[in-house]
Amino acid sequence: MKYLLLGAGLQGTAIAFDLLKHAEGTRGLTICDQDAGRLGELAGRLNDARARTVAADVRDHTALAPLVEEADVVISAVNYWHNVELSRMAIELRSHFVDLGGNFEIVKKQLALDDLARASGVAVIPDCGLAPGLAGILGHHLHGQFASVDELRLRVGGLPQHPRPPLDYMLVFSVQGLINEYIEPCLVVRDGEPRYVPALSEVETLSFPPPLTSLEAFHTSGGVSTLPLTLAGKVRDLDYKTIRYRGHAEKIRTLVELGLTGSDKVRVDGCELRPRDFLAEMLVRALTVDDEDLVLLRVECAGVSEGRRLRRSVQIIDYHDRKNNISAMMRTTGYPVAIIAQMLASRQIDAPGAHPQELVVPVEALLAQLRRRGIELTWNETPLA
Repeated sequence: MKYLLLGAGLQGTAIAFDLLKHAEGTRGLTICDQDAGRLGELAGRLNDARARTVAADVRDHTALAPLVEEADVVISAVNYWHNVELSRMAIELRSHFVDLGGNFEIVKKQLALDDLARASGVAVIPDCGLAPGLAGILGHHLHGQFASVDELRLRVGGLPQHPRPPLDYMLVFSVQGLINEYIEPCLVVRDGEPRYVPALSEVETLSFPPPLTSLEAFHTSGGVSTLPLTLAGKVRDLDYKTIRYRGHAEKIRTLVELGLTGSDKVRVDGCELRPRDFLAEMLVRALTVDDEDLVLLRVECAGVSEGRRLRRSVQIIDYHDRKNNISAMMRTTGYPVAIIAQMLASRQIDAPGAHPQELVVPVEALLAQLRRRGIELTWNETPLA
């Protein structure tokens, strides 16, 4: 099995590690990134003869095409706005395609390529990381255990183990992706119908086992992916919220209200810049900290199952892997997409076309592979009056 990995950043590193260390049958892994220095560091870290690196821009289709053509599966760990064109190229050159996604409008354009993908005999599966990705797969899995569902709640967050002011947060993925989550409309289901609510709204408090007791969750965009459309009319209320330490949402809301997430250029001392680019730079400086992270996931479903009113939940608490120096966010985001890529390469997923991940990924097989990698899930059931 041969893979082409686009992007050698944090998540790309985790994906490459998984394909070489955990996957069966990996014969070759080509890693493409425009940063030659980053590629060199990753190649040294992997130290595996099956891995080769190519310094190229993913927008350079002339350079990319032969790499795509020789791959069984193309995995995109680059910014989401490249994924439509990358999907088209993979379809044309008959390679399966998966990505980390994160933007629903882009995903809709990818799913519109269904007919082309079917005709080419390949699969395109966007949004295969943590959230979007694993959280939605688990949500759909829980939903399928109920005859009728009142509520489906997805709560996910990546946090520093030792929070520090001013935001009690650390960067665990792309800063531009983080800003998008905080400002774009959030798709939910209310009274059985899909609709949008503002990001950073409806803040709630929640707790995990000590010391993780002082937490909040609020709406952010992208994390629920296609699940509200898949389950529209089949669930009364469905939403996704991001977990942070308490007080975070109010601080971010202030930055938004000041216009610091804006994309229109402003002139300052004769220079033009986008406020969000300045904010991104300052967030990178402030939130790139020397700390280990943790990831929290809780998916809860309430309704009627086998004639009883129940609440079922699944929970993950995952920590930084010190032995391999792989962060919890890298593990829980990079490993799922790498596993799904392996399923496509081995034909465990045999579904030509463009599909939402919750409809084609075999859940039990995915969870078994996550457990092999030390990502444990805890299941709970509570009767409701």
